Amino acid sequence: MAAERLRGTLELAADKSIAHRALLFSAMGAGTAEITIREPGADVLSMAAAMGTLGAATRLEDRAGAHVYRVTGGSTAGTTARAALPGSAPTTLDCGNSGTMMRLLIGAATTRAGTTTLTGDSSLSARPMERVAAPLRSAGASIESTDGHAPVHISPTPITAHAHVLPVSSAQIVGALTLAAVAAPGTTTIVTPGPTRDHTERMLAWLGADIRREGTTTTLTGPTTWQNRDIDVPADPSGAAFWLVAGAIHPDAAITMPNVGLNPTRIGVIRVLERMGAKVESIAAATRGPEPAGDLVIRSGARLNAIHLGAEDVADVIDELPVLAIAMAAAEGTSTVRGASELRVKESDRIDLTVRGLRQLGIDVVEHPDGWDITGRPVDLAAAHSTPPTIHTEGDHRIAMAFAIADLAGVGACTVDDPACAAVSYPTFFDHLESLR
Repeated sequence: MAAERLRGTLELAADKSIAHRALLFSAMGAGTAEITIREPGADVLSMAAAMGTLGAATRLEDRAGAHVYRVTGGSTAGTTARAALPGSAPTTLDCGNSGTMMRLLIGAATTRAGTTTLTGDSSLSARPMERVAAPLRSAGASIESTDGHAPVHISPTPITAHAHVLPVSSAQIVGALTLAAVAAPGTTTIVTPGPTRDHTERMLAWLGADIRREGTTTTLTGPTTWQNRDIDVPADPSGAAFWLVAGAIHPDAAITMPNVGLNPTRIGVIRVLERMGAKVESIAAATRGPEPAGDLVIRSGARLNAIHLGAEDVADVIDELPVLAIAMAAAEGTSTVRGASELRVKESDRIDLTVRGLRQLGIDVVEHPDGWDITGRPVDLAAAHSTPPTIHTEGDHRIAMAFAIADLAGVGACTVDDPACAAVSYPTFFDHLESLR
């Protein structure tokens, strides 16, 4: 049911993309670091559980509602030794629902002395893993997938420096190739056809690894090691996106979100909403870590305008497109998205589920192989279906949260069939929703 107004300050869950890397890189680095993660979701907890299995010494503390992981890595800084995950025994790691965890570990596990098997739930096991395994094999890795999917088996073998030219732009693939290359003598280059998020390069450089990013090229000279440092993981800008959309389309909203990650490769959702006419205020803040962060404030304004997003736009908002579809459904005119076929191989086919859900709400939407056309209509807080439809999510957290925002902000009354799936990335999402209401 739509809320009459939305007011509040939300302490968002930590950014899981950064949390994954902070934990894993600390396990591979030298020395001890404290990694502070507020309200880690199930994906991050899967990575944290793997640290001990991989041989890193980890201790967990609870401080003011945040998980603080004290991680001691297995590398020796200042030597030419392999920057490697410790442990030689065969290991099986359950990655749960986390594609980021599995793909990063496919690369990182090539630096282990023992055999590693990576498994996941049914959703993760349906996602493509050869896009990571194939380029790693070209550098000498011994990797076997299961018909291109998980389980994935990685056997120890020397990795050589290699020049990779990738057919797709993916930060997860770049991260995997980078983590394998830290043990390879010589210079490895990774070129992508378009921009990607730079969390891996930014964090490893901040820790002292010999790595740099220039445009769409990542260069690493190995073998390289790094010294662990304390990191406070900022709040997730992808989580903030739901409230930014809610505030932008609701006629009476004022929402503040402190300490949100403001990495330029992650705030495409802000740029898109501003192009649509939303007014988003960001206030920079001091951080302890490699990522910029600050407070975000969204307030109601004029009705949003339609927008046209092409392939050059979607890389920066690929995870936020389902909730941006809700903004498009409330905008003036017909919005279009193209070049987003990657949405079909996420936790679900997000193009299909988004289109089906919007049609259940009575929104005029046309599906395309790589996107959609959405004709918006004014938000009417008084309107409601006599029996609100139930949106089918296939357990996809972003679909569930996007349509919860549609219900909250007046795009269309509905329920979602699996609200619990939000816990994968944002355990307190529905608590925050009710607090705003």
